Amino acid sequence: MRQIDHLTHGAAAPSIRFGDVYNPNTGAVQARVGLGDAALLDIVVQAALKAQPLWAATNPQRRARVMFEFKRLVEANMDELAHLLSSEHGKVIADSKGDIQRGLEVIEFCCGIPHVLKGEYTQGAGPGIDVYSMRQPIGIGAGITPFNFPAMIPLWMSGVAIATGNAFIIKPSERDPSVPVRLAELFLEAGLPQGICQVVHGDKEMVDAILDHPAIGAISFVGSSDIAHYVYQRGVAAGKRVQAMGGAKNHGIVMPDADLDQVVNDLSGAAFGSAGERCMALPVVVPVGDKTAEALKEKLLPAIEKLRVGVSTDNDAHYGPVVNAAHKARVEGWIQKGVDEGAELVVDGRGFKLQGHEDGFFIGPSLFDHVTTDMESYKEEIFGPVLQIVRAPDFETALRLPSEHQYGNGVAIFTRNGHAAREFAARVNVGMVGINVPIPVPVAYHTFGGWKRSAFGDTNQHGMEGVKFWTKVKTITQRWPDGSPDGGNAFVIPTMG
Repeated sequence: MRQIDHLTHGAAAPSIRFGDVYNPNTGAVQARVGLGDAALLDIVVQAALKAQPLWAATNPQRRARVMFEFKRLVEANMDELAHLLSSEHGKVIADSKGDIQRGLEVIEFCCGIPHVLKGEYTQGAGPGIDVYSMRQPIGIGAGITPFNFPAMIPLWMSGVAIATGNAFIIKPSERDPSVPVRLAELFLEAGLPQGICQVVHGDKEMVDAILDHPAIGAISFVGSSDIAHYVYQRGVAAGKRVQAMGGAKNHGIVMPDADLDQVVNDLSGAAFGSAGERCMALPVVVPVGDKTAEALKEKLLPAIEKLRVGVSTDNDAHYGPVVNAAHKARVEGWIQKGVDEGAELVVDGRGFKLQGHEDGFFIGPSLFDHVTTDMESYKEEIFGPVLQIVRAPDFETALRLPSEHQYGNGVAIFTRNGHAAREFAARVNVGMVGINVPIPVPVAYHTFGGWKRSAFGDTNQHGMEGVKFWTKVKTITQRWPDGSPDGGNAFVIPTMG
């Protein structure tokens, strides 16, 4: 059986604990991954400490050239990476390529790192005094990444961290760990020095070791909100800079004037794509008015019936299996919870079996109507191919639903009315807003981050916010005296007047 090892640049001891990696399409164990501990992490950190100063001293243009070459290598190996990703995660090949491409867009941003690292300069801030600033790397950073985007999120984190001069340690999900290892190998092939990008595998034991290690200065995390809160609290208590992105329950507001055909097309992909395993999925649709709700449901039903659930390599499939049996059981448990709470289960995706792959982790699309805000199935993230309809009588009610929800990652409004869209975008209490855009993930040179229990920490991912997170500012005030004393009082605090 294939074994997935850590990618380290020290004399690491072999793993003594292992986890199973499944093929979600068949339900079979296809590999085992070594689970590391604090001792392994310390070996990795020592290699990073040795390599990082020279990498930080490498001029930004040369670091950018590594990014250019890395981008080329990832594109050249796109098919291999996508098939590897799909074999462990379950998403269809086209979706896996999208996963990789969205990560590469951040690498493209990192190719311009010489420009974004420029500091500020003020000539003549005082008599003969100039002031300037520079951005310097934190030192060693770590990324703890989730199973649902095993390429995109490691690329979001590692690209900016490495381009700004840091060494970086990736701790991917043990459910689908192979792609991050392959990406680190391609970084080396692109010219990145050993010790600058390493991969360690593990469970909570490794996460805690990362949070506690005194030499790791910054940690980026994506996962569930409860774990994100834990990571943030423990990391900050250890004196680290932490950004921890959590769960979501994104809403799509459908105004009476919306183009319902377009809405249904967008919802089909946003709610059910990647089997709903996206923190920016759109699992809640809020039609404004019963007339809108009935018209929307009438169009949704045939669209859902046409969805094709298939194996990852089926080019005609809209989505594949969920990641493992435990997650399948969890999603189906939430469907039953919705039924028990009194929601109307219009389409039931439980019990779906794919011919020839009966042991795969497949779930058919599910649709609920008449979901209410007091239901736990509405309050919590289901993270599966389940769409809930929550009816709102008017715009103000629709606005309150996402604003008052515990999560605040993304939201969308579908309308032809510019005033309504403008009001909604300005007033909604959510971090990322789409106007006729169902999944409003910002482009790479903007930043990604939610509000409320969807994010802990003050800095978003990638873009200039990412550059700020992975660097610290040093400000220099300089004077070059001409040799003649100025007669001032050396014991008085200097001013620039």
